[in-house]
This record gives sequence, C-alpha cells and structure tokens, in this order.
Amino acid sequence: MDAWIERAAADIARRAPRELEALVAVSSPSGDVHGANECASLCAALAPDEAKVERVPCSSPSHAEDLVIRLPGTGTRRVLLVGHNDTVVSHAEHKPLARVGEQLVGSGAVDMKGGNVLALGALRAFAARPELYAELALLLVCDEEWRTADFSHVPRFAGFDACLCFEAGELRDGAEGVVVRRKAAGTIHVTAHGRSAHSGSAPDRGANALLALAVAAQAVASRHAPAGPSHLTAVPTILRSGEAFNVVPGHGELFCDVRADELDAIEDVLTHIPAEHEGVRLEAELIRRWPGMQAEAATEPLLKRATALLGRRIAPAARGGASDASHFAASIPLTVDGLGPRGGKAHNPDEFVLEASLRPRAEVALALIAAALGCAGASTV
Repeated sequence: MDAWIERAAADIARRAPRELEALVAVSSPSGDVHGANECASLCAALAPDEAKVERVPCSSPSHAEDLVIRLPGTGTRRVLLVGHNDTVVSHAEHKPLARVGEQLVGSGAVDMKGGNVLALGALRAFAARPELYAELALLLVCDEEWRTADFSHVPRFAGFDACLCFEAGELRDGAEGVVVRRKAAGTIHVTAHGRSAHSGSAPDRGANALLALAVAAQAVASRHAPAGPSHLTAVPTILRSGEAFNVVPGHGELFCDVRADELDAIEDVLTHIPAEHEGVRLEAELIRRWPGMQAEAATEPLLKRATALLGRRIAPAARGGASDASHFAASIPLTVDGLGPRGGKAHNPDEFVLEASLRPRAEVALALIAAALGCAGASTV
C-alpha cells in the first residue's frame, strides 16, 4: 500500500467514530430544515481550514440549502465527492449512536453519515497536498431519500474529471467492492377519483377507490421481472384510501417503487395501469425519475490504478438501490459509488456501521481519489 494512503487512512479511522457519533446525534429526516441545517453546520466544522464552505439551493422546494465544501489546489484535475445528510428515520424513531459489539448502531449511520465522515476525512488529508489537484469539492444534499423534483446540481460541477459517491461500501468476492452500475429508479403515483356512499345502506351508489387502486397495484406488480431483460422490479409500497369504516372510499392514492436498467422500462409500466375501473377514474404519473448508471467500462482503468495504490484489489459491483451518483454519471464518465464504510439495516433506526471497516474503506477512498487525480504511486502521492 502507498505509505501516504496508509498513514492518512489511519488518522481518518481514528477520528471517525467520534465524528460519526456527533453527526448521527442529529435527527435529520428528509425535509426537516432544522436537522439539515444542524448537520450542515457540523460538517462545515469538520471540513479542513483551507476549504471554502457555501450553502446552495436544494433541488427540492421548501428544504434547507445544500452544502458545498470546496478545497482549492494548484494542480490540474478536479474531483467531486458526493453524500447526503438526510435519513428516512423519523424524529420519533431516531436513535443516537451506540457501540454494540463490533457495530456502531444509530439512525443514518450507514446511509449515509458514515460515508460523509470518510469524505470529510479525505478532504482533510488532501488539504496537505494541494499540488495534487485543482479542486476537490464535497456536495452534501439534504433531500436524497425522498426527492421528486429534478436534481439541480449537475451543471454546478460541469467539467469535473471524476465523481466519487460515499454510499455504503461492500465486500465483493473477498475484495473491496465499489459500485459502478446502478439501476434507474422511478416512483409511480396513482390517484383514484371515485364516489363516496354509505357502505351499509347504499353501497352500490358508490365507486370504490380502494378497489380500483388495488387493481392498479396488481397491474404494476404484474410487470415485476427481475430476471428479465430490463431487470425490472415493480413493487407497490403505499396505499391510502378511505376515511371511515362505514363509507365507500371515494378517493385515494397509491405509490409504487419501480427500478430497471433504463428509464424506458419504468415508463412502460405506466401504460399497463388502467385509466378507469368500475366507475373510478385512475390518474397515473411518474413523479420521481432517477437515471441509471453504467460506468463499468469507463471506470475500469481507474479501478486498476487505485488497486495498485491500495495494494489489494478494488472490485466493481452493481447495486439495485438508487443514489445521486447516477445523476452525475452521464456528464462525468468517471463516476464511482459505494466508497463508504460497510454496515447494514439501512433505512432502519438500528442501522449500523462496522467499526472495523472504517480504516480499510478510508484507504479505498483515498486510493480512488488519488487515482482520479492521476497519482501513480508513492512518488506522486
């Protein structure tokens, strides 16, 4: 392993548990302005002194501003690091960080405050080597977990040489795994317009929105084909209808999570939802569009250079979950995700980071950043 990477990763890992404890202590579900601002302030405090900190408009209206930390250098290449501070865990279910055996357990620990801690540590490490880069930037958004608006940050980082996202890491066949392929993701929203009626004395005068939504849910689920050519997954997830136990529900809504290799396959699912069912009008729309990411070929040389710096193999992997890396992949071909620590139970109050993974994953992150900057070995790092 490159000697500088080994030393810098050890320092990042030494500080990471305390920094993760501080960040996880802040409950920051998507859309919560106070939690997002508190996380941004904490991350700014953990940034290197040389960095410029700025707040920029979030992609989602009514959210707190996102955070951009820019580290200027004297080199030639620019690399973007990406993370998010929002979680899916509500205030009521939030749990602060606690050490349970080999696990650091707490809400948002692995998705993805653990990754943010490693990204901030990497910035501090490279702050001492400004000759290696023209700019390192870290973008931390506060709406990744439930964004339906278009992602607004791609033009802001036009011309960057690489994008590295710090979602959770993994092992792949015993090697350090990083993500170079992700599915496209979409959220289908179906609104039912029926007619209410007394369910005891006049049930047939109503038009049951709940039953119509059940038909729509079955239509979506019928397209589920993870082993098919598009690797399509189509899963109804939320159904709301009815206001009283003795009233035919006259309205309601359905949400479905749909993922595939390309957005076209997700758009096609919409065509299989009926426009009407037994007097109930159904309106279906795709309210969330995340592009796919296919960076295998473009990133293969990068992973080879990083492997040489690390002294052990970095393996490419595919993942079904979406992330903001996908939004950058079309304009920044050298896009790699999954640089964060290993852990589990994401989107759960008891999600965790494996403490022993902090140092090796910091080494992976430093090696990939160095490789993206064109460093070839100890003489240049």
